[in-house]
Amino acid sequence: MPFRNLQIHRSVSTLASPSTTDARFLSEKALTLLKRHPYQLNSLSSNFTPEAAFNLLVKIQSDQTLTLKFLDWARPHPFFTPKLKCLTLHILTKFKLYKTGQSLSRDLAVNLTDDDGSFVFSCIKDTCEYCYSGSGSAVIDLVVKSYSNLNMIDKAVKIVNLAKSHGFMPGILSYNAILDSIIRSRGDNWVKFAEDMYNEMISSQISPNVFTYNILMRGFCAAGNFEMGLSILSRMEKNGCLANVVTYNTLMDGHCKLRRIDKALELLRVMPSKGIEPNLISYNVIVNGLCREGRIKETSGVLKEMNEKGFVPDEVTYNTLVNGYCKEGDFHQALVLHAEMVRNGLSPNVVTYTSLISSMCKARNMNRAMEFFNQMHVRGLRPNERTYTTLVDGFSQQGCLDEAYQVLKEMTKKGFVPSIVTYNALINGHCIVGKMEEAVGVIRNMSAKGLAPDVVSYSTIVSGFCRIRELDKAFDVKREMVEKGISPDAITYSALIQGLCYQGGLTEACDLFQEMLSISLPPDEITYTTLINAYCAEGDIKMALHLHNEMIQKGFLPDVVTYSVLINGLNKQARTREAKRLLLKLFYNDSVPSDVTYNTLIENCSNIEFKSVVALIKGFCMKGLMNEADQVFESMLQRNHKPNEAVYDVIIHGHCKGGNVKKAYDLYKEMVSSGFVPHTVTVIALVKALFSEGMSEELSQVIENTLRSSRLTDAELAKVLVEINHKEGNMDAVFNVLTEMAKDGLLPNSGRSS
Repeated sequence: MPFRNLQIHRSVSTLASPSTTDARFLSEKALTLLKRHPYQLNSLSSNFTPEAAFNLLVKIQSDQTLTLKFLDWARPHPFFTPKLKCLTLHILTKFKLYKTGQSLSRDLAVNLTDDDGSFVFSCIKDTCEYCYSGSGSAVIDLVVKSYSNLNMIDKAVKIVNLAKSHGFMPGILSYNAILDSIIRSRGDNWVKFAEDMYNEMISSQISPNVFTYNILMRGFCAAGNFEMGLSILSRMEKNGCLANVVTYNTLMDGHCKLRRIDKALELLRVMPSKGIEPNLISYNVIVNGLCREGRIKETSGVLKEMNEKGFVPDEVTYNTLVNGYCKEGDFHQALVLHAEMVRNGLSPNVVTYTSLISSMCKARNMNRAMEFFNQMHVRGLRPNERTYTTLVDGFSQQGCLDEAYQVLKEMTKKGFVPSIVTYNALINGHCIVGKMEEAVGVIRNMSAKGLAPDVVSYSTIVSGFCRIRELDKAFDVKREMVEKGISPDAITYSALIQGLCYQGGLTEACDLFQEMLSISLPPDEITYTTLINAYCAEGDIKMALHLHNEMIQKGFLPDVVTYSVLINGLNKQARTREAKRLLLKLFYNDSVPSDVTYNTLIENCSNIEFKSVVALIKGFCMKGLMNEADQVFESMLQRNHKPNEAVYDVIIHGHCKGGNVKKAYDLYKEMVSSGFVPHTVTVIALVKALFSEGMSEELSQVIENTLRSSRLTDAELAKVLVEINHKEGNMDAVFNVLTEMAKDGLLPNSGRSS
């Protein structure tokens, strides 16, 4: 900006009131105290004036130490006016004390709430001529950044426009700060606002830098306009601006949010060729993207690469992985990672604890769920509404309504309003224990509190009444929900159809089924299986098979219940050939029903695809037909089909149950040498069998291997208890501890590579 060649003596005649003996005297006295006794300055505070402060600042503006001492003293006092703050900003920017200047400019923005930016700019303009160097543009940047950070975008823009019209030149920092604030605020027409600001910057001949482009890219990607974000990268390259790691991290995150993790991985791989090294954030973005798409097994490769490049997983990494494993149902690995992160001094966040609590609730281990809940309090974390609702649902699912209401009480005490999901959990809890009047009471309570019950609320009540065979009340609830404008869903109809079928009302059930179809409400597996069972009971196998074929055509896969119903129905009609054909189909998918003979099954094994052969082995083991199970196992090996951990678990458990402990142990050794970790149920069965047979050496080896596979700190006490009781021969205690470890997720719940 243009500066006037002024002498410092103009300070007295311009900003301050006409020179007075008092102002000069106070200024000189303050200067003496600043230099020698700064702790005595407060004795001057009540009589000190803006004029005296102005004189003092002008005199000391070349001395950084004295300026900072003056600022510490003056900042809280009334004599330190906005104009004096602006003069101080000029001095601070001259010394490049930008952090201190940012704090002071923030004070200006917060305290001048009635100003639209004009007064602040006037103060900046009027005071800049009293400093030795041209600091005007730097001060403008500081002030605009402070206003932008406080989301005072209109005031920030006003200051920029006034600065330009008075010969100042706001820098790239001002424009970047405003753009960042526009994008973060997401106000009305924010995209056009950001584009206008960008165009104004270009017309002012200010070249965007990498921070400008990154801000724009982040905004568009966060808004879901990923194509616009990619166009920003093209614009960068066209204008010769080199992207940095933030640019690529932003793009990778955008791809991940659109569930395009492979594209994000491509960017990660291309970064080094662009001269950009990924950082920890880059890898965290990829880990999160893999977890989001259910590809959590692939995170191990990413973690290995992180480790090779010297990056240590942080709280974000661990929290992401724990949440991911919880969603996948791998509670054991989630617990392993939780223990590992705590051991490394990292803190799980509220989301992670809520995921762990949810996992323990699904595992029906409410004691462990409450342990995690209490850990949250110990760590100073505040449970959120989802945390409380998860616990309410967990207790309700097990019919522990007293505990559920206790959690609800704490939830409301902490200021959270129970949602419809919370109330639906309570309704379900009452229905589970058959307390239907109380369940209906919850709906009435919801309505009284202004919370309208939804289709889940009513469908749960309908299912509850059907379960206790009170169909009249179930249909009353259906009518009530329709009157309130809530359309019944497939669950509502399935429950009513099931209730009618149990009472022999097949005709009425079929009428409801047709009603579902007429309103374009697709039946589900439960609806079809219920009707198939009813037709089988009536002896109408033709109609049952028709429904079976129809459900397959509509994309529903019959389960073991469906097939069991059909096979029993066919056997009753002496249609054994069709029954066996269905039975073999069932072997391919799941376990064997309990009331079928197996004499002719093994001869058909060679015609069955082995990718799901574990189902067939499982069926033989369940019936104790271990010779047949072994034949299927050997057939797998002959066909060069390598058994997986599930096959080993099933056949080892079967031999333990059948008393062939040596065979079970040989298979166990083979399994471990293949790199698999046996399922907890398999381990406990094998330990019991080895103990019964007095095979102490083999028993010790299994226990040692099992404890080695458990790396949790939480398991240390359990390990000690197992070892002590094993040495003392107290095997009942060993079995109990191993079982409790399994329940708590401290041992592998499914086969995984060691």
